[in-house]
Amino acid sequence: MALAVACFSISSPAMPDSLQAGVEQLQSIIGEWRVVTEFMNSDGSVASTANGTYQFEWVVPDRVVTGRSSIPELGQSSGILFYVNEGKKIIEMISVGKDGHLWIMSGPAGGETRTTPPTPLSDGSIIQLRFTRYNVSPDRFESKMELTNDGGSTWLPGNHQVFVRKK
Repeated sequence: MALAVACFSISSPAMPDSLQAGVEQLQSIIGEWRVVTEFMNSDGSVASTANGTYQFEWVVPDRVVTGRSSIPELGQSSGILFYVNEGKKIIEMISVGKDGHLWIMSGPAGGETRTTPPTPLSDGSIIQLRFTRYNVSPDRFESKMELTNDGGSTWLPGNHQVFVRKK
């Protein structure tokens, strides 16, 4: 059975602006990054800081990026997958670490915020995460993760990350 796949190149005039912006976001993260992660207390103060790395590369050009994060001092690593979902006009990110929990985050293509669906935890509580990238330049950007356990009425700080491209 043959499978036909329609793909746009980044310069395709048929690609909607939001999808083109989403592809450009993916293009901008390709490479290796040094990352400082500040884990936050609920009052916004820094609880702890750790150094790590992120690496991203294309699996399917202009559509799918694979990545790996590593924070050796905490023994943490995770696999990451970003992809453009043309039909829904969103970018989705999937991340899974050694605990085996699969996080799926999505947001509008061209936007800088991704959220998870409400997710039940082993203690019976429900959590939702929101990731926002900002202060973006070619060799540096910041990301913040916030969380809610009240359906989005209140968002608490989770972490703040500064990504600097390795030269």
